[in-house]
Amino acid sequence: MTDDLNFLHDENEDFLRAARDSDAPEPVSCVNTIEEKKSVVSSAFEWLQLLLPAMLVVVLLLTFVMRMIRVDGSSMMNTLFDGDLVFVTNLLYQPADGDIIVISHGQEYPKPIIKRVIATEGQTVKIDYDNNRVIVDGVVIDEPYLHEEMIYNQIDNDQEIPEVIPEGKVFVMGDNRNHSLDSRSQKVGIIDKTDIIGKAQLVWWPFSRFGFIN
Repeated sequence: MTDDLNFLHDENEDFLRAARDSDAPEPVSCVNTIEEKKSVVSSAFEWLQLLLPAMLVVVLLLTFVMRMIRVDGSSMMNTLFDGDLVFVTNLLYQPADGDIIVISHGQEYPKPIIKRVIATEGQTVKIDYDNNRVIVDGVVIDEPYLHEEMIYNQIDNDQEIPEVIPEGKVFVMGDNRNHSLDSRSQKVGIIDKTDIIGKAQLVWWPFSRFGFIN
């Protein structure tokens, strides 16, 4: 009886040993899997360290140096067209005659607008509709961007132009002079410099007209 029990015991041990030898995973496999996960996490962290400074630079540039705006409307034709994408710079910007600027809003007009600076603080402005000319500080300004003669429209010319542009203000008009709501209207009025978003520098889209803005 004892011999039979010993025989069964030996068979069980052989069976268990064979199972361990054939199916049991190697301990080193677990170690390798853990090391691989650590390597992936480490690589991802390194990429994040490289990308974060670049993303921060982009955010700072778009916030304090430049931004991209889309032209809405035809008031700046034929310099800018409806749908144009334009880069605007604003770092340390001071408006000057002839600049095309983006303005956050007018006196009564709540939306951003894009216009050309005609005169700045301390200058005088006179619009001579009869002879199709604008006079700043007694000098007729050259406006090659105009594509038609100016027509007086009482509805959109209800803003009284001061003899001298006040301090901290600018007088603006659209290049499409007969189809522009600008400083000649009370809805827009004389623009406060603090409401200027920046200067339009470059047409980005469409690529067929890619280039700097004059």
